[in-house]
Amino acid sequence: MQRNSTICERIDRIKVDFMQLHNFFRSSTSHRLRIALNLKGLEYEYVAINLRKDEHLRQSFRLINPQSFVPALETDDKVLIQTPAILEWLEEKYPNPPLLPEDLIDRQHVRALAAIVGCDVHPLNNKRILDKLRARFKADDSAINEWASCWITAGFDTIEELLNKQSNRDSYCFGNKPSLADVYLIPQIESAKRFKVDLSNWPHIKKVEDACLNLEAFIKATPSQQLDAIN
Repeated sequence: MQRNSTICERIDRIKVDFMQLHNFFRSSTSHRLRIALNLKGLEYEYVAINLRKDEHLRQSFRLINPQSFVPALETDDKVLIQTPAILEWLEEKYPNPPLLPEDLIDRQHVRALAAIVGCDVHPLNNKRILDKLRARFKADDSAINEWASCWITAGFDTIEELLNKQSNRDSYCFGNKPSLADVYLIPQIESAKRFKVDLSNWPHIKKVEDACLNLEAFIKATPSQQLDAIN
């Protein structure tokens, strides 16, 4: 089978005056933003914020993002926070290559796929929620994995069904090239593996993962490829 040929096979970097990404290698939201920046071919400086050492809670980082969340994208003009808003900014400021299709209904569909991950799955298994489960309810690793698996499974079941219904879909979540939906889905797959979720029940999602991880933009964004992955 011939490998899909897209503009994403090689990252052609666009030089910008200043772009600094404050992020953590294993953060799903950080992972999303790295993928999007790579797909857009944008150069950025990688700044590691170690969540395991609570560096995001330090005053030095609160001066960058008062919410103490990663990622934060620092530009010439200001610091951008909240990944969905940053992704919208990237799409508007650097529209090519696009992460959303042209058709209005298709755009809604791609956004809906992304929102299943961003709104319904990820918030329930991010670090601060899991830390609270451990501290307040004495949840051990087994209970944490069960909790995360519950919400990941619910979201992936829906995404799998939606992918199955698309007659014009190629190897990605929509169409024949990566979109915002893939930007959200791939980091959540990575997270699912950490929580010991069996991915064999979702063959369409697995095909999307295989297609995306065949592209440099996604490969370079994976947690294991980041500067702080071994610390």
